[in-house]
Amino acid sequence: MTIDPEQYAAQVAALVNDLPADPELDRAADLFTKALTAGGVIQAFGSGHSEAVAMEIAGRAGGLVPTNRLALRDIVLYGDAPRAELDRYDLERDPAVARTILDLAPVQPHDLFVLISNSGVNGVVVELATLVKERGHDLVAITSRAHTEAVPSRHPSGRRLADLADVVLDNRAPYGDAVLPLPGGGAVGAVSTITSALLAQLVVTRTVRNLLDAGEIPPVYLSANVPEGDAHNLTLEARYAGRIRRGA
Repeated sequence: MTIDPEQYAAQVAALVNDLPADPELDRAADLFTKALTAGGVIQAFGSGHSEAVAMEIAGRAGGLVPTNRLALRDIVLYGDAPRAELDRYDLERDPAVARTILDLAPVQPHDLFVLISNSGVNGVVVELATLVKERGHDLVAITSRAHTEAVPSRHPSGRRLADLADVVLDNRAPYGDAVLPLPGGGAVGAVSTITSALLAQLVVTRTVRNLLDAGEIPPVYLSANVPEGDAHNLTLEARYAGRIRRGA
């Protein structure tokens, strides 16, 4: 047996071509539009590699300005947890961390949450989803149906992220994430970051379409690396002062 990189590319391409037809994308975009129209902010969270997808949603060129990224390190950056906490191998499995992250966040009632987790079973993301719904927020999940349904929850409730979300976007990643089998077991060539990032961008673009169709001017970032970018972005960010974090 050998590994064929071209087969990896072919499998990713098939997934990419399939994802835009997901009817859940329009449902997610409707929730985004509802939140933004009401003056809300999109709160995105992912840990591990899923944080890359949260970064696709919050604070990037071509994306929506009223977005905020939550992260495990918030317990140190904005709270009083010692730096050593971030070295815990089981940090994302500890449900108690979720309440701290949420309580430290600049959240308002009309905010919508997007929680990203390929497995959808770790304590922090499931507890965060639980708290978000208890507090009355809409919730969009980006996860792998195949993986989350194949493993037990690590949350005391036994629930998974997909059990709690108003809309679930399936990134189509297989159990274990990677798609090219290795001799003797295991696989190489993960797909979840690629497909989840595409889902995030598809929701954003649908949301912008909704806003335009309603006669609104979408609050969208320009690249900071074009001459007019900084002035444009700072003007829009000022509308959400104290509600969106940028940087760390």
